[in-house]
Amino acid sequence: MSAQQLQHSKYGFSKTVDLPYEEAVEKARIALKAEGFGVLCEIDIKEKLKEKLAVDFRKYVILGACNPPLAYKTLQQELGIGLLLPCNVVVYEADEVGKSVVAAIDAKTMLSVVGTNNSTINAVATEVNEKLQRVVAQL
Repeated sequence: MSAQQLQHSKYGFSKTVDLPYEEAVEKARIALKAEGFGVLCEIDIKEKLKEKLAVDFRKYVILGACNPPLAYKTLQQELGIGLLLPCNVVVYEADEVGKSVVAAIDAKTMLSVVGTNNSTINAVATEVNEKLQRVVAQL
């Protein structure tokens, strides 16, 4: 497996792994479960683009991940925060054969839209980020 470090962007972090797509998706699911996340929804982008636009696209899935205790904690603070849930994790085929990219949302950036003065939401966002970074890093 690749020893590549996490790459950070304005809205998330990612890693290219030496795994074929299907294996990367399965390992992402296992890693999410180990960190207390369930996958609430799954969107197969390749399939949807083929169906709706008749275009070919690389294998690409969005996993809508949720950690129920943390989601509940934030919903108790800000009921409308459900608009920002679940936390998306994506897996897609890399340009190099046999490699995949795994990426997760930066929860602190995402939740910053509700303001930075709520210490509970900030603490939850930090915890979510730590968990999601471990998910991506361990692949």
